Amino acid sequence: MAHIIRAADRPPSSSRTIKFEGEAYGTPISFFAVDNDPGEGPVLHTYPYPETWVVRSGRAEVVIGEVRFEAGPGDIGVAPAGVPHKFTNLGPERLDIVCIHAAGMMEQVDLE
Repeated sequence: MAHIIRAADRPPSSSRTIKFEGEAYGTPISFFAVDNDPGEGPVLHTYPYPETWVVRSGRAEVVIGEVRFEAGPGDIGVAPAGVPHKFTNLGPERLDIVCIHAAGMMEQVDLE
């Protein structure tokens, strides 16, 4: 069965970030479409599956395990399963980043 989830049909969010969990739609993929202001980002966390980021615009400081790097438009980062990671918008503009989860339901464990 094909699905389309209209913006108007999604539950309201306290931020501009869109959360999609694919299990309810028959797909083993989930994602966050993040739209963060400078200085914003998730706390250090893990997932029991890999997570892949694609930066669409803006700049982020990304931490994956012991590795720290800056990512900009078009850059891709991959956090292996179980490895602590996070990102922070470096500014000055908003950060548009898509966080792809290799799972139908997200299982985030916050470490901070």
